[in-house]
This record gives sequence, C-alpha cells and structure tokens, in this order.
Amino acid sequence: MPDPLRDMPDEDLMLAYARGDAAAFDVLYARHEAGLFRFVRRLLGASLANQADEVFQDTWLRIVKARESFAPQGARWKTWAFTIAHNLAMDRLRTGGREVPVDGAAEGGEERMDWLMAQLDRTHPSTEDEAHWRAAGAQLLHCLDELPDAQRAAFLLHHEDGASVEELAARLGLPFETAKSRLRYALQKLRGCMQHYLQAWEPA
Repeated sequence: MPDPLRDMPDEDLMLAYARGDAAAFDVLYARHEAGLFRFVRRLLGASLANQADEVFQDTWLRIVKARESFAPQGARWKTWAFTIAHNLAMDRLRTGGREVPVDGAAEGGEERMDWLMAQLDRTHPSTEDEAHWRAAGAQLLHCLDELPDAQRAAFLLHHEDGASVEELAARLGLPFETAKSRLRYALQKLRGCMQHYLQAWEPA
C-alpha cells in the first residue's frame, strides 16, 4: 500500500510532525539527510571536517526544537533548514579561528559551475573515466576549501539548496547586492581553480 507521506511536500511534512506525526519526520530526515550532511561537510571545509557530524546533529536538533514555531510563509522548508545549518557551521568556523573576509566583485559563470557540481555528485561507473572524475572531485573539494567562508557558504546555499540571490539575501540578512557579489565572486574563484577541468569539458 502506498505511503501518502512520501508524496507530501517538505513543508506539509514539517507541519504534520509539529502536530505529533513522528513518521512525517522520519520521511523528512530520510529525504534530506545526505544533502544536508554534504552541505555541512563542504561548508566547514577540510580544517573542521571532523566536526561535521556534530554540526549536522545540532542542525536536526534545532529543527526538532523549532517544529512548533515553523511557518512556511513563502519560504521552502529546505531553505529554512539549510539556513539553520549555515548559521551553526558559520558559528563553528568563527570559533575555530577562521575569518570571514570582505567580498569582492566578479563575473558570472553560474550555469557551468552548477553543472560541474551536479556531475561530481553522480556515480560514474566507467572504469575509463573513474580516475578523471575522482581527480576532478578532489580538486573541487580543494577549491571549495580555499574559498573564504562567506563566499563558500553563498555558493553552497545556491547549489545545494537552489537558493536564488533574493533568497540568499533574505535568509542571511544581507543587502541584495552583497549577496549577489558574494555568489559571483565565489563562482569566479571556483572557475579559475577548476579551469583545467572546465576547459577539458568545453565542446570541440
């Protein structure tokens, strides 16, 4: 028999959980466990990778504690949850001694970086390509780790959550132009860092 919970939107699952339906939370957790952990791990970077589990668990604890006060009001559950994870990870980065520098301006290139991230999140079974994709994935993680914390957070919120610039600004309490600059600068630095792979994938 089909489970109606599995077809429910995230927001409705959260509201059902707030009314006492524990099974709704189980579906929500299973749906977003991998993506949320990946977001936290990438946001913390290599230097604080050993704290990813703790921040991940703290994020879900915050979500559980906020269940009765959750109100969609136009914001997606995923954006709300990823913002909680973002704030906890940034707090950990600050206490870990990493500074958040001022943003700069840059050119675009968003579509190709989104495509690259999507490719590296997939499984590539071909033995011939395995070493190539593994090297590309390692390089991208290195490039992400080299980004300033605030720029890495903007890029990951955009990629992992699909947040628009307007959503970034609203959720992070930033002026629109600051959020836009932060994302564009991150994209420029990632494109430069991944130039070898991006050139290899350009159409002939």
